Amino acid sequence: MKGLLLLIVIFLSACQSVVDNNKKLSTFKSKSDSPYQVIDESNLWTLIANNQQINSEINPRIQSQINRIKNNPEYLSIISKRAKPYLYLVVSELEKQGLPIEIALLPIVESDYYPFSYSHGTAVGLWQFIPSTGKMYGLKESWWHEDRRGVLTSTQAAALYLKDLNNMFDGDWLLAIAAYNAGPGRIQRAIDKNIELGLNTDYWSLDLPNETEKYVPKLLALAEVIKAPSSFNQSLVKINNEPFLKKIELNSQFDLALIAQWTGLTIEEIYTFNPGLRRWATPVLLPYSLLLPLNVVEDFEINLSKSGERPKISWARYRIKKGDSLSLIANKYNTTTLQIQNVNELRDDIIRIGDYLIVPLAEQNEGYYSLSENQREKSRLNIQKNSEKITYMVVAGDSLWKIAKIYNTSINNLVRWNQINPSESLSIGKELVILLNNKSRTELAKIANTGIDISRKIVYTVKIGDNLSKIAQKYQVKVADIQSWNDLNEKHILQPGDKLTITINVVNSNLS
Repeated sequence: MKGLLLLIVIFLSACQSVVDNNKKLSTFKSKSDSPYQVIDESNLWTLIANNQQINSEINPRIQSQINRIKNNPEYLSIISKRAKPYLYLVVSELEKQGLPIEIALLPIVESDYYPFSYSHGTAVGLWQFIPSTGKMYGLKESWWHEDRRGVLTSTQAAALYLKDLNNMFDGDWLLAIAAYNAGPGRIQRAIDKNIELGLNTDYWSLDLPNETEKYVPKLLALAEVIKAPSSFNQSLVKINNEPFLKKIELNSQFDLALIAQWTGLTIEEIYTFNPGLRRWATPVLLPYSLLLPLNVVEDFEINLSKSGERPKISWARYRIKKGDSLSLIANKYNTTTLQIQNVNELRDDIIRIGDYLIVPLAEQNEGYYSLSENQREKSRLNIQKNSEKITYMVVAGDSLWKIAKIYNTSINNLVRWNQINPSESLSIGKELVILLNNKSRTELAKIANTGIDISRKIVYTVKIGDNLSKIAQKYQVKVADIQSWNDLNEKHILQPGDKLTITINVVNSNLS
């Protein structure tokens, strides 16, 4: 596989930028005997489809995942829009490490190419690194930045980790990919067990956790679907085989509002291209690699040149009062005690009343930095505060996409509310938390007017003052039905906290 020379270094007085503006990815040497033939490789999806290297015949486990994708017709359209800023960077890093090109589909399995994704296992980012593995591969964390969320840092680490796993399992990519999900120790134990039993030790023969048994088939199903997406009820947004983002080496700390002003990007776009940013400014530790779209880099560099040596963040002069501490002052100004110490050359956290401190100050109010870690958390809490919480019970044929569509919400919301992996298969009977806001209720009412009947099971938690008649009226069902569904007799007295299973018509029930 050809190496890719993607980045050329250009030094400036206050920054250095790295890019090859016109470089297209080389054609990977294909080992595929696929009947699908793709000619136009100016589209990254067709490049991936035409140059796959991990061969595996379609078996029932792969077919099951293909069917799951086929039953979610908008799935890859949404994913490909999300992947657009990142896919060239991901494919180029894989090529540098000599990895199969279809590994670029793994962030779909891991995070649906949503960089702010996190799971119940503390995994975050496109590649869903957990802290311990991230640390092993040099991914650092500070108050200002999280490398596991950073697109470039996490992709480089993921490529190295997968390369190591492949070497560990003697070049068997299916085992390496399974190990990325379950951990190499778990895969090796399954291999050792099969050796003892005289069984085959290929991926398909191993006794693995349910999630891992579906993990590899999900990737292989995606690899198959993108060869001819329309045949599987899917469409892919074209992503050009050319750089979209350029890496800029910053040698001073920048307020993100200033970057937005210089480039014309929205603050949301800056966070989306640089999801490792946790606060209102780039990190204190320098240099810092900022990713910007190629079409705004020139404006950024012109403004940078004009700015000279002027600070790229604002400062406040704060007089220490009685009762103050560095932590209180840091919280007041949305910064860290360490930064205040560094700026003011303090050896410890001892401060004196009447002294002055220089404190970094955000250019805009806190709400402006809408995708900072604090604001994402506040948004989540506000949604919970202003919404009704219901518990939904998964039925046969359900998927996150289908449930999100019914309740006029997003897959990302379902993932966040329930702390699940976006690619996780839903088991029948699994309970999901859903938060309904006024907009959701309005959309459900519109569907109700069409006469569509969608019956689903929910789990209702009995509140103080509830009785069967009141609950039945709320969900437009019969008291006798609630008794039957929950095996209750007429003398049963409900207690606050009791759980009731109720079958409702989603669009006709009163969910307010």
